[in-house]
Amino acid sequence: MSHQIIHSDQAPSAVGPYSQAVGAAKGTTYYLSGQIGLEPQSGSLVESSFHNQVRQAFDNLLAVIEACGAQRTDVVKLTLYLTDLSRFGEVNTIMAEVFDEPYPARSTLGVSSLPKGASFEVDAVVVV
Repeated sequence: MSHQIIHSDQAPSAVGPYSQAVGAAKGTTYYLSGQIGLEPQSGSLVESSFHNQVRQAFDNLLAVIEACGAQRTDVVKLTLYLTDLSRFGEVNTIMAEVFDEPYPARSTLGVSSLPKGASFEVDAVVVV
């Protein structure tokens, strides 16, 4: 699946591992629900560290992407939710390990709380 990476010099350059916009060819679109750092087997929140919660949330998202018959390269849009925006840099580092360039488009929101006391949540739009 080829994506058209959109960049405008009239808007600020990306400040992390994401593209300003991504155009997707005609295909099937999947809107993935948010994933938090729950361990799939136990349903318990990973509590050992913020890093581990973020990594588990991305692992959970990747599992759903695979269930769609898609790959991480089919992700066109991510939305990140953080209860502490001062940890934005940590999330950028992990996201750059999970996704390769060209990065999907992305939005990041600071929120007051997330389900089950999570510190991070991610959702995605996937086109195959």
